[in-house]
Amino acid sequence: MDNTEKPGKKIFALNIISNKENSKHKGFGAGSIDLNSMSPVIIDGDEAYIDIGAMHAKSKVEKGIKFSINREDVPNGRQVWIVWVAVDRSPEGQFYGGITACEMWIDTEARRGWKILADHVNKMDYALKRRIILDGLATEQKAVLKNLLIETNSEWWDRSPEELKSALES
Repeated sequence: MDNTEKPGKKIFALNIISNKENSKHKGFGAGSIDLNSMSPVIIDGDEAYIDIGAMHAKSKVEKGIKFSINREDVPNGRQVWIVWVAVDRSPEGQFYGGITACEMWIDTEARRGWKILADHVNKMDYALKRRIILDGLATEQKAVLKNLLIETNSEWWDRSPEELKSALES
């Protein structure tokens, strides 16, 4: 197979967009979303941990799982949550700005899972927009999430909005 470039054919490539204000790049991809301030947290049972692999659906619990959009396909699954945490910055310093939770069910033994990808993408977007949506999380799950956030950076927790803190208390 000949991989040489053909005359007149354009090679389409992805651009790496700088988020620096002095960037001269104003063309294709300008205004791209910067995910550097986003961290995915996995809540699996009574454990919460950061798993960057979740950004591309390759977290520890998702690897090797074939996902379905039909909940009935995973009758013996366990509930697992991906929580999108967006870190924001103020003159005082960084803080937890947006936080949203997405449900999925995983049956590790059967290598099957259930999730709605569109919900995961939308919730990631909502967290980036500094929204707080923790519907469905039980009190115990909110407690392990709160502990993880405080342990990760207590100063960020202290500067976080009261709305976020109270959402993790209820």
